[in-house]
Amino acid sequence: MAIPQEPTSKFVKIRCPKCKNEQITFGKGATKVKCLVCGKTISEPTGGKTRIKARILEVLE
Repeated sequence: MAIPQEPTSKFVKIRCPKCKNEQITFGKGATKVKCLVCGKTISEPTGGKTRIKARILEVLE
């Protein structure tokens, strides 16, 4: 019987460096994420993990 594997990617709570807005994004996202308040790019896809350009506050389970 196969053991189910845990997912390797998580959701991440980050804070925009420009306006301090807190936002949740996916740790392995495939699209560019902009801050919902000021529009600054806070994460970019790299082909694997996302390059986060903001402060990581919490990794959500």
